[in-house]
Amino acid sequence: MSLTANTRGALFMVVAMAGFTCNDALVKSVTHSMNAGQILFIRGLMTSVLVLGIAAWMGAICSWRVLVQPAVLLRLVAEIVASLAYVSALGAMPLANTSAILQSLPLAVTLGAALFLGETVGWRRWAAILAGFVGVLIVIRPGPEGFSLAAIYVVASVVGAAARDLSTRRISSDVPSIFISAATAIAITLVGGALVVPLGGWQPMTLETFARLAGASVLLLVGYQTIVNAMRIGEISFIAPFRYTSLIWAMTIGFLAFGEVPDFWMAVGVAIIVASGLYAFSRENIRKQVPLAQQSKPESP
Repeated sequence: MSLTANTRGALFMVVAMAGFTCNDALVKSVTHSMNAGQILFIRGLMTSVLVLGIAAWMGAICSWRVLVQPAVLLRLVAEIVASLAYVSALGAMPLANTSAILQSLPLAVTLGAALFLGETVGWRRWAAILAGFVGVLIVIRPGPEGFSLAAIYVVASVVGAAARDLSTRRISSDVPSIFISAATAIAITLVGGALVVPLGGWQPMTLETFARLAGASVLLLVGYQTIVNAMRIGEISFIAPFRYTSLIWAMTIGFLAFGEVPDFWMAVGVAIIVASGLYAFSRENIRKQVPLAQQSKPESP
């Protein structure tokens, strides 16, 4: 049985969330022994080798001039910001908390589409976006001193990831997804290498640490490729809600591997974020169905 574009996009999104969340868990497990720059460099180096080999095997290596296209360049910069900020946050916050805040990404994408792509957003979806960001504040719970640095890192990663997803929609379909993944991995590797010394210098690795980062690089490759395919195949309004499957992975792994137990207010914040996101996407589907119904309505004699 053949699958629709939206169904295939949703499946790609589910696999991407599993890959990214398991990668996050492995990265978090080594943040106590090395800085974010070293993690991005080592993981990125292995991911780059893997993805370049696959791209060469597929004959998908494009001219590097493609990288100066505005949409591709914006995607690279946005991914670098998102990756660096998120890895920094993983070392300072519970896995479930970082994942919960990241669930506001679909709302941020909707907001960005309205502000920068000219998409129409009604007052109900604006209300859903506002409610979603209130949910983020509940999860973060800034104290009298304001937002913690870790919370700022996660919010920065949301902004970067939203810019990444929106720019992906603007990349020409002639550019292979695997090439985009390769360029992204290489760019992050170079930036990570440049930040090793400023962030504290190189730290020696054990074989176990290297193995964890190797596993993270494979999972990251899976996430890169499937997220690009998901965003290019189906409609954002249908596919984006499937990001919430990462919460299942994050809470399960956080409890089993790190002994993290979500508290009441985190559960409230997550519920608000997910509910507002689902409502925003349901309104988007209704908005799209109205013109179709009007087009199919028989004209009066």
